[in-house]
Amino acid sequence: MTAAAAGADKPKKLVIIDYSGELEKTWATLILASTAGAMEIETTVFVTFWGLQTFVKDRKRITGQNWMQKMMSFMQRPGVSHRKLSKMNFMGMGPWMMFQLAKRYNVAKPKDLLEMAQAVGVQFLPCQMTMDMFGLKREDLIDGMGEPVGAATALQLMTEADSTLFI
Repeated sequence: MTAAAAGADKPKKLVIIDYSGELEKTWATLILASTAGAMEIETTVFVTFWGLQTFVKDRKRITGQNWMQKMMSFMQRPGVSHRKLSKMNFMGMGPWMMFQLAKRYNVAKPKDLLEMAQAVGVQFLPCQMTMDMFGLKREDLIDGMGEPVGAATALQLMTEADSTLFI
């Protein structure tokens, strides 16, 4: 078998590093992840720093185990339905306008895109270091998250992937 023929059988792999947590970046991550999964591209999203706040259950208001962790979650409410825009947030008016435009132009909401991505097999891996730093527990995270991993695993996934995106 030629190298080209062997490569044709190998599934494509995409790794997305989700470290922001802002609404428009969350939207982009989930659009790309769900689309890649639907295209049968093996897709893994490594979720770290502020991006991990997106994957905390919407009903969780305060997370953390000490006053600093709790204050950080209070200042940046966790959950996919509570993201803020990086620009033009305007005390919540910006996200409201984005959702109105999305509805008008039939763009799926981040929460729906997350469900679609999970349904097509996208793997979401939380960063263990970020979980420790923010005082997050497994039960704080949405259902369907993979096992927490560290930077070494993320780097291994990136070196094995055909493409890596940082969002």
